[in-house]
Amino acid sequence: MYVPDNVVTNDDLTKVMETTDGWIQERTGIKERRYAKRFEDTTTTMGVEAAKMALENAGVGTGDIDFIIFATLSPDYYFPGCGVLLQRMLNMKEIGALDIRNQCSGFIYALSVADQFIKTGMYKNILLVASETHSYGLDFSTRGRNVSVIFGDGAGAVVLQPTTMENQGILSTHLHSDGDSAEMLSMPNPGFHAGKFWKEKRPPEPAQPYGGIFITDALLEQKDVYPFMDGQAVFKKAVVKFPEVVREALDANNLKTTDINMLIPHQANLRISQFVQQQMHLRDDQIYNNIQKYGNTTAASVPIALYEAWKEGKIKEGDLICLAAFGSGFTWASALLRW
Repeated sequence: MYVPDNVVTNDDLTKVMETTDGWIQERTGIKERRYAKRFEDTTTTMGVEAAKMALENAGVGTGDIDFIIFATLSPDYYFPGCGVLLQRMLNMKEIGALDIRNQCSGFIYALSVADQFIKTGMYKNILLVASETHSYGLDFSTRGRNVSVIFGDGAGAVVLQPTTMENQGILSTHLHSDGDSAEMLSMPNPGFHAGKFWKEKRPPEPAQPYGGIFITDALLEQKDVYPFMDGQAVFKKAVVKFPEVVREALDANNLKTTDINMLIPHQANLRISQFVQQQMHLRDDQIYNNIQKYGNTTAASVPIALYEAWKEGKIKEGDLICLAAFGSGFTWASALLRW
């Protein structure tokens, strides 16, 4: 994992918007988060730092990697994706690079894709990176506080390889989506939708015969270029789908919640994690949360938490680990691992 050195506390945010440490902690559980160093850190560079650690821990070199998967909602460029930029920075061979845009569920979706490639024998060493730079694109005003106080920057990475050990590794992955409420957690502008799905976001009719509806003066004047979130709608759906997808993974492997050694949920909101823990009757030592110090790092949150739990000795060989995520789309997913 990699997180920037720049620690931003709730008190720091009170200097740029109307909020309080108590207000933020009560609603999210977050005490502080990390922000990228402007003009130095990017989603790719943070991903590279996490990747270097993962490669070292796995005992493989960049020359051994035969495929890259990069999950993010905050790419350096609109296109190309971060996968090729990481390949360039690490001086890797001309291997394939796939970018995953599944937001908070991105890491688990990417894990599922990588699992299939390895099971079929197509690739033997896959580098999977999830990285986010939210702080460059948030609305740090009172108007944007409901979203901006939640998110932080960081990256996580894993190396995936085939195993000859029976009943070890990725046991199963489970992926879902429901686009009915896609706009409830979204960043519609700038975009190519032209207001088709969200009439209030329809740009004015341009005078020119072509184009003129991607980035407009009205968008910039209204500052309509920030993420939107209906927090209540997200919470209501998440607290249903989180435990549901965890149980799906357990059922698929004939296991019970009591078999779980560690549940690592996407760090969306501490209140969601606590609700899920209560619903599933999990002990405190069966669930790992670190949103208090990093905020929500979307795609990166699961691998960051996975790495910290492992480093702290809370994950040991033979343990049953469940990963779960829910986010924009809506998409949600789980993965069951035998460490």
